[in-house]
Amino acid sequence: MEEVIEGGPWLYLGQPIVLQKWEPGMVLRKLKHTEVPVWIKLRHLPVELWTTEGLSTVASGIGRPLYPDAITRACTRLDFARVCVMLNVSSKLPKHVVIMMPNELGGESACKVDVEYEWLPPKCKQCVSLGHSTATCPESNKIEKPKVAVYVQKRPVQPPPTVSKTMAKDVVRTVQHTVPEEDGTVDMEIGTDERSYIDKGKR
Repeated sequence: MEEVIEGGPWLYLGQPIVLQKWEPGMVLRKLKHTEVPVWIKLRHLPVELWTTEGLSTVASGIGRPLYPDAITRACTRLDFARVCVMLNVSSKLPKHVVIMMPNELGGESACKVDVEYEWLPPKCKQCVSLGHSTATCPESNKIEKPKVAVYVQKRPVQPPPTVSKTMAKDVVRTVQHTVPEEDGTVDMEIGTDERSYIDKGKR
């Protein structure tokens, strides 16, 4: 088991698998990763650098070199070298690496080696870790967002209409009430004009 844990990194379909030794009382939690193994392809690599030392020199310009694949070690594919490197969260991920090579004149010449990444993990700038983006960072929800003040303009309250005493006296409520009598009816008008009734039935 120690060989399995320490012999990593292990990849499945190009994705890293993180292994951790079980201990009594261990609590399962999502670890904060700051390093992750990634396979890279080194193109336009000079023949002089197809060695363990040469590959390590070029790969160290990207991350911490781990090991090349079997085909690269056998030198049966010369269009590119495939090397596994450990990338840090602070790695800048260059697209090429410049190596100074000795030339025929006894000096040095710059040789540019192109770098191709087979897979890159999402990077979070909020918690400075690998494995998720800044938009999906679980720590971003803990930050209290500033409150936004919303101002609503209220409409002015219209005062109720006023009724003067003169207008109140001019309004007369008329109630027609029919009172039966022996020889006719009496129509009575009751209002605020202090009139009691008008006998219309006996006219």
